[in-house]
Amino acid sequence: MLSRIMSGSIRNLDREYDCTVRLLDDTEYTCTIQRDAKGQYLFDLICHHLNLLEKDYFGIRYVDPDKQRHWLEVTKCIAKQMKSQPPFTMCLRVKFYPPDPAALKEEITRYLVFLQIKRDLYHGRLLCKTTDAAMMAAFILQAEIGDYDPGKHPEGYSSKFQFFPKHSEKLERRISDIHKTELIGQTPETSELNFLQKAQMLETYGVDPHPCKDVSGNPAFLAFTPFGFVVLQGNKRVHFLMWNEVTKLKFEGKIFHIYANQKEIILTYFAPTPEACKHLWKCGVENQAFYKLEKSSQVRTVSSSNLFFKGSRFRYSGRVAKEVMEQSAKIKREPPEIHRAGLVPSRSCPSITHGPRLTSVPRTRRRAVHISIMEGLESLRDSAHSTPVRSVSHGDSFMPRSRSLATDASEGSAVISDEAYSPSDSVLPTPVAEHSLELAVARQVNGAPCSIKEEKESEAGTPSVGDAGDLSDSRATVEGAEGASPLSEVEQVNTFVLSVLRLLLVTIGLLFVLLFLLIVLTESDLDVAFLRDIRQTPEFEQFHYEYFCPLRRWFACKLRWAGSLLINK
Repeated sequence: MLSRIMSGSIRNLDREYDCTVRLLDDTEYTCTIQRDAKGQYLFDLICHHLNLLEKDYFGIRYVDPDKQRHWLEVTKCIAKQMKSQPPFTMCLRVKFYPPDPAALKEEITRYLVFLQIKRDLYHGRLLCKTTDAAMMAAFILQAEIGDYDPGKHPEGYSSKFQFFPKHSEKLERRISDIHKTELIGQTPETSELNFLQKAQMLETYGVDPHPCKDVSGNPAFLAFTPFGFVVLQGNKRVHFLMWNEVTKLKFEGKIFHIYANQKEIILTYFAPTPEACKHLWKCGVENQAFYKLEKSSQVRTVSSSNLFFKGSRFRYSGRVAKEVMEQSAKIKREPPEIHRAGLVPSRSCPSITHGPRLTSVPRTRRRAVHISIMEGLESLRDSAHSTPVRSVSHGDSFMPRSRSLATDASEGSAVISDEAYSPSDSVLPTPVAEHSLELAVARQVNGAPCSIKEEKESEAGTPSVGDAGDLSDSRATVEGAEGASPLSEVEQVNTFVLSVLRLLLVTIGLLFVLLFLLIVLTESDLDVAFLRDIRQTPEFEQFHYEYFCPLRRWFACKLRWAGSLLINK
């Protein structure tokens, strides 16, 4: 608490703040912003730096001292949104995945989306069959190192790069074979385009899972995609609602509700914290507005509750998907030059590491390579702020794709994986760049990096002192949290009492406002047009002479009587 107060005082004294934004290619953009600068100013600076025009798909993400992620709101002051002490550290990420990334107008936009999807693949958020995985990895190789050259690429060269959290030698050989024989002559632009077309066909394309629990206390993962709302649980996709089927999103405390017009479905889930639930709700509101609406003029302010006096209010600010595509079609300029970051073996590049192999897997499980979706939790979405984490799931199978989303939604649960997954490694808190000694020591104890350089090392999976102990402690914390009841009866009673108190306070406030307005109408000499019009109405004159004047005389009489009693005493 003291550190936050001190950081706020320091911010008030400074007129300018240093800000570092980590881009999708892991480079850093550093700038100085004014104290009253809004998020739009910083976002425009980054887009100008990248020469990016189709910028509506992207956003700036940051993490607060409580390890909660947020999207930087472009209409609000940056300093007021950030709860940490400057200099500020953020990262650029894809906020709204294009429904058809291959149809993007400019190559620079496709390249940035390619970098994001490659990051999703590496962190296990994008799941696919073995054949698709090998082809996508080969596309990455072709795009970033070019054609196969025996002089430059010795036997087993693909094993020096990691495209997935886990992979087998068999998959590495398949990647090399495709790269050697099927992709010769493809330019980086063509390989990236083919990669995007392949990724867009996967069911987990655009998924950013939020960890929650259902009403029974079972872990579930909620996500918003370009096509609708998805719930993943166990090894199944238990719900899929298209955006035109979702009618309302609400939250109260830790409780998140999804209303659908299909048979009046109401889905209820419990987030880990109220802040996480609010973040989930805001993400849902923004995604629904972006993908569902025809025009940005149709965007309305949304309340998290049915009652106007309680809950949060939020309004998406920006263009919708249809407007973005129409605006992109009007772009006419020379294609900007793209400086691609080549793929470097893990010994030289901290962001590409040689992952663990699966060398002794039974034949019955060698049909595919399984990438755990747990690493797609929100704490891993921003690898610029990720702790070194490894998947604990074993096996040799990628998630099989169910072809028809709408059919699966109508038929019920759809199996998306051969194995259930464990979220132990994925729900580790996301570290935040702090600059005070006390907080830096605390972060070191938690095994979190204290600088962007160390964050790069953490992405590479470089082990640090105390990682094993911290990981086990985090797992124990998660397991203890999973055993807790989503919402106790005492909390429900407290929530109800607070709601009643809010209602009473609002009612009393409205009565005072009406009383003040009545006094102004009857007793004041203000000659304002709308007050004069009210005074001249027959209804007001009747109320004034038949009710208000007798009530005023009675009240004055009582005051004189009380005053005489006080004088006599």
